[in-house]
Amino acid sequence: MDPTPPLPPKSVTEPDGSVVIRVLSYNIRSLHDDEDALARVIRACAPDLVLAQEAPRFFRWRKHAARLAAKCDLVVLGGGATASGPLLLCSLRALVERTEDVLLPLSPGRHRRGFATAVVRFGAVRLGVISAHLSLAREERTRQAGMLLDRVASMDVPYVIAGGDVNETPAGDAFGRLAGALQDCWAVAPWGGEHTFPAGPGADRRIDAVFASRGVEVLACGVPVGLPGVTSADLGAATDHLPVLAVLRLAAVP
Repeated sequence: MDPTPPLPPKSVTEPDGSVVIRVLSYNIRSLHDDEDALARVIRACAPDLVLAQEAPRFFRWRKHAARLAAKCDLVVLGGGATASGPLLLCSLRALVERTEDVLLPLSPGRHRRGFATAVVRFGAVRLGVISAHLSLAREERTRQAGMLLDRVASMDVPYVIAGGDVNETPAGDAFGRLAGALQDCWAVAPWGGEHTFPAGPGADRRIDAVFASRGVEVLACGVPVGLPGVTSADLGAATDHLPVLAVLRLAAVP
């Protein structure tokens, strides 16, 4: 494999208020694996926003989420058990305007799904953020993709970034529906690794993604293999998915 090229510069606010931010989408499997390895991966990616899935949902879940955030030099933005798993973390660079956890309709015999959502500001830029984990069932997953797009349309912000475990590859209906309405950041500016599941050298599927609304400039997106501070051992030990890191530029809106 060729060495991973350097990422564009880290997060910055430009003189006109435009910003470059880093967004990480990561299924953390309820912190059942090596939490310290997970924190090392997240810190090395230096994200402004973490869109996590499968956050702890049961006993002392808030404490577990706060502990992970502290290990990553971040704070809890929203989500967790109240969103049925999706969780948002952010750096202190983010100015929080509002948060909302959304529970999706429950199908009998299936796991409850939800969205963790927020509106934040970086510099002069206002944007919506969504973390999602779609169903294992194809028909329900496709409906949930539509609900996610409805949520994007209702946020009343210049930009929206959505990340999550789609539970299918880009050939699937739900993934295709999302990529048809939003930018699939990997497809726009591929960087690093492509496949996100299962974690480790045997990863052979891209089922996790970062999506961005039109107008967001995608500078780079992919699994951060080869990024300084990210080791293969940590990626394999942290959880059963690999993370997706996107570097995005958002222009200030007059």
